[in-house]
Amino acid sequence: MAAFESMPGQTPPPDAVHPRDSSADAPTSVARLNETIRGFVSNWGSVWVEGEITAWNVRGGHVFGRLKDASGDALISFRLWSSVLQRLPADMRDLKIGDRVVACVKSDYFVKSGDFTFTVSAMRHTGLGDQLERLERLRAQLRSEGLFDPARKKRLPFLPHVIGLITGERSDAEKDVHRNAELRWPQVRFRTIHAAVQGDRCVPETIAALAALDADPDVDVIVIARGGGDPQTLLGFSDERLLRAVAAAATPVVSAIGHENDHPLLDDVADLRASTPTDAAKRVVPDVAEQRALVQQLRARARTRLTQRLANDVAQLEQLRTRPVLRAPEAMLTSRAHELFALTARGRDVVTRVVHDGERRTSQLRASLSALSPGATLARGYAIAYTDGGVIVRDAAQAPAGTDVVVAVAAGSFAARSEGPVPEDPLA
Repeated sequence: MAAFESMPGQTPPPDAVHPRDSSADAPTSVARLNETIRGFVSNWGSVWVEGEITAWNVRGGHVFGRLKDASGDALISFRLWSSVLQRLPADMRDLKIGDRVVACVKSDYFVKSGDFTFTVSAMRHTGLGDQLERLERLRAQLRSEGLFDPARKKRLPFLPHVIGLITGERSDAEKDVHRNAELRWPQVRFRTIHAAVQGDRCVPETIAALAALDADPDVDVIVIARGGGDPQTLLGFSDERLLRAVAAAATPVVSAIGHENDHPLLDDVADLRASTPTDAAKRVVPDVAEQRALVQQLRARARTRLTQRLANDVAQLEQLRTRPVLRAPEAMLTSRAHELFALTARGRDVVTRVVHDGERRTSQLRASLSALSPGATLARGYAIAYTDGGVIVRDAAQAPAGTDVVVAVAAGSFAARSEGPVPEDPLA
């Protein structure tokens, strides 16, 4: 742009570049040109525009995005400062690609870079305000009832025998689920029930299909899938009737509605949320190649562990076998035999000495007793006289004449009769 004409009702800047002010021989500078453009742009007021968000990037708390016209032929860039973002309603602070909004924008031109953009001062949803408010109230109610609680969600089977699929007839979602599931597990089987995925028929047909699949004993998991769409077309999957039917189902339910950024309430109530139909197929069916690789890995780990264990046990056994007690076990018996022989010999010697000492002491005692015994006295020629009462006669007066006595000598005894005392003791 080499020259500008002022818009009706606007006054051009004092230093605006005019066609008469520049020529090939006397060109104007880029800086003056940009200043002139900014001067014109700064005179434009704010304007409300409607469009679809095609970019929403948050950097440093600020948002940098783009809006696309409904026709798809026009596109503008915008920026939303963090101060303005904080003033927006809570549901407006987490917008995403595909949302339709009405924004109050004011044009801005950067002199240094020559970039043209719009600054947003206000923004709101178009046509979905009341519906979004109702959805938020329903979300809060279901959360308070515990329908979003992870503890109530059912686990998916590792390998389902039959997968129940609820989706639109001849839809891309159905093709994606079938194709990706069969690539991962070729023997996978489906029971598919087609239902309207938008409009007035969406909720009743989806509920009926869910009831039919939930009653089928062969169906192990149910997938509700459809392609992406704007929030208006996905409202059926936030219907309270459908949500309560999914929560009451005995079979695990997978929500695969829309694209990554789509988030109907069905995602919160279902037992598993898949970001896309393709993602649902990958999360419901295991990959046969991965499972085979895992089995091979586990076999290799088991083989390695078993080999290490056996090698360790063999090494320990060899170490034990090298010990003297196991290398020559008879040595232990031999040493014990020698010790037993020595102890036996010592015991025999001790017993012999004790016996000999006993015999010697017995002989000594016998000799002592013999020396002290009356029998020894009798053996020397002495005799002992007893009266009839067994009283030893120690005094001649004890045996007057005519007294019968028994005389004991060294070799026996005999009876005698006393003739009385004799005048003299023949032994004196």
